[in-house]
Amino acid sequence: MKATVLAGEAAPPRWRTARREIALDRSCVVGILNVTPDSFSDGGRYPTVEAAVSAARRMAGDGAAVIDVGGESTRPGAARPGEAEEIRRVVPVVRAVAALGLAVSVDTRRAAVAAAALEAGAEIVNDVSALAGDPRMAEVVRAAGAGLVLMHMRGEPQTMDALARYGDVAAEVAAELAARRDLALAAGVPREAVVLDPGLGFAKLPEHNLALLGALDAVAALGHPVMVGPSRKRFLGAVTGRPVDQRDAATAAACVAARLRGARLFRVHDVAGVREALAVADAILAAAPRAA
Repeated sequence: MKATVLAGEAAPPRWRTARREIALDRSCVVGILNVTPDSFSDGGRYPTVEAAVSAARRMAGDGAAVIDVGGESTRPGAARPGEAEEIRRVVPVVRAVAALGLAVSVDTRRAAVAAAALEAGAEIVNDVSALAGDPRMAEVVRAAGAGLVLMHMRGEPQTMDALARYGDVAAEVAAELAARRDLALAAGVPREAVVLDPGLGFAKLPEHNLALLGALDAVAALGHPVMVGPSRKRFLGAVTGRPVDQRDAATAAACVAARLRGARLFRVHDVAGVREALAVADAILAAAPRAA
């Protein structure tokens, strides 16, 4: 299927999920809630449903509009849990967080996990494989009327670093995302449900991530809201020399750079710090003179 790139089309001001519409006239922060033992930054921090719910409450209080629950680490080289184990990790947390009235996203590549989470109250599927991981995923999303995040990645977490080869990284990422978007639309997922993520850190070297942030308008030109997830990633360590637990300031800087180039959603660990930085970026954009 040939990908259609709708250059210059403005991103929709709202994102439709299974339970609501999320306004995107200002920055939208997505709080990361990994219920895994092995995620690179926060693995093992939330060993119980109660601990996870407490973290979700804190992130919502700090300004997160969406809580993204994940039961599989997708750091480079991570071992994949079984499907039943991923469901066991994710579904009780999704159910408890959704019961608070919060918008919940499930971060998964598996249709069965997505279906179980959506039944438990999730309203968005965040698929880092952009539908490549499970041929049933698009139908699960369509049937639930869920929001869908399509993230750019080549290969799988175990193989992606070897595939980080680009001529023009922004143009290639945009074209590959457009092709995945077209598959979603052809499967009946509504256009207004789709968000695109350039996949910072996934099959990309530090220089690729920086180039993507500098040319993010190539992805925004596809006509969908753009989510970025730079939070605490290796390329920020390469720039700053800081270890994982000291990269929140760098994360906020990357989010502001992305906002000024068209991103609308920001998936992060440190919600409060990023929310404050993005409030400044939103104010700058609101004050800028409009082109005639």
